[in-house]
Amino acid sequence: MTDSVVTRFAPSPTGFLHIGGARTALFNWLYAKKLGGKMLLRIEDTDRERSTEPAIAAILDGLKWLGLDWDGDVVYQFTRAARHREVAEQLLASGKAYYCYATSEELTAMREKARAEGRTRLYDGLWRDRDPKQAPAGIKPTIRLKAPLSGETVIEDQVQGRVVWQNENLDDLVLLRGDGNPTYMLAVVVDDHDMGVTHVIRGDDHLINAARQKQIYDALGWDIPSMSHIPLIHGPDGSKLSKRHGALGVDAYRAMGYLPEALRNYLVRLGWSHGDQEIFSTQEMIDAFDLPGIGRSAARFDFAKLENLNGHYIRHAEDSALVTMFEDVLDHLPDRSSLKAKLNDATRAQLLQAMPSLKERAKTLIELIDSAYFIFADRPLELEPKAAALMTPENRALIGQLKAALEPVSPWTAATTEAAMRAFADAGGLKLGAVAQPLRVALTGRTTSPGIFDVLAVLGREECLARLGDQTPA
Repeated sequence: MTDSVVTRFAPSPTGFLHIGGARTALFNWLYAKKLGGKMLLRIEDTDRERSTEPAIAAILDGLKWLGLDWDGDVVYQFTRAARHREVAEQLLASGKAYYCYATSEELTAMREKARAEGRTRLYDGLWRDRDPKQAPAGIKPTIRLKAPLSGETVIEDQVQGRVVWQNENLDDLVLLRGDGNPTYMLAVVVDDHDMGVTHVIRGDDHLINAARQKQIYDALGWDIPSMSHIPLIHGPDGSKLSKRHGALGVDAYRAMGYLPEALRNYLVRLGWSHGDQEIFSTQEMIDAFDLPGIGRSAARFDFAKLENLNGHYIRHAEDSALVTMFEDVLDHLPDRSSLKAKLNDATRAQLLQAMPSLKERAKTLIELIDSAYFIFADRPLELEPKAAALMTPENRALIGQLKAALEPVSPWTAATTEAAMRAFADAGGLKLGAVAQPLRVALTGRTTSPGIFDVLAVLGREECLARLGDQTPA
């Protein structure tokens, strides 16, 4: 065990914390926890036009909700621009970088020529070995890395294996723009070095960046962190993950009624495997996680699997914890504000009493809320169309008889009301189902609900008899 492992999660705050970012954060967090190290958080906000405060807040909130805590203060990349400039100047002074005075027109012509000739190196080295004294007036130069022209750049990646690039195909990349702002490539290398990052775990869309960043590390004489580039998440059909597949913010999954533990468990199995195990406690995840267990091919997002996993976590959650989650998810559902207003000590107690029955069939907290509807319904109940169709004159008369049969029941429990209903059915030569369904409609306004005797017990004697009275012919 060592405390020298340092990972980092470094999102750009141009939008919400999306599902791929959440998985990257989880993998970094697990690796650091397993090895007794630290996970740092860096907000890469150098794109000033697209970085927003609400996006930063959403990222921090999403990580906290998922239970992924970071070590130390959040580092904001933009605040370190002076340090990035200092390193660019250092490379310039050591002859590892140079001023480039190429105009935008010259650069466009270079790119077009290179593409026409099928070359990936787009910059032709125009200012690589020229004397800055030849510089045209009025041009603010960029600072470019003097990248090796021959040989290979190699990354020994813990997921992708050995990855090799021919240096003749890689550009002299810009380190500092003409306006004095550092580029992303430079900022990442300097920040990872200064923050003591030992392991970079990120999406494989950054693999080409690894080659360019390795050249900066080499030029500075710094050790490069261990690299692990994890495959992106694809949709169920194998195409790039889109919003219809589930490329949503973590906050959207929260609003859809997923539990953080379930989402975390689902994400850990997206692209990483540990035998056939599907359900992991947090400690089991930490103990089992390793980088070689990450596959090289893209993982496929599967909503049905996530739902089933979520159902498992709901069934195994403490009833009181589910009441708290029930309230939390209501805060993210503006259209359920009327339900939130009805939460009080009495309805919370009813919700807690109903929870063993409610949680057996719910796959999300939204389904849990929907099935708890009967607790909060206003009288007289609004009947669903299917339920209203069952309210025939005969069934209304039957409900009147049921009310009379239930009135003397004491104490009022699931067991005593069930005994009364069974006795009523037997006396009338009826099957219990013929009695239970009209009773369910009268008490819940729906044709499906938790067990009818649980409903009777949760609503209590007074409310049940009042609702039955509402559906009885005058």
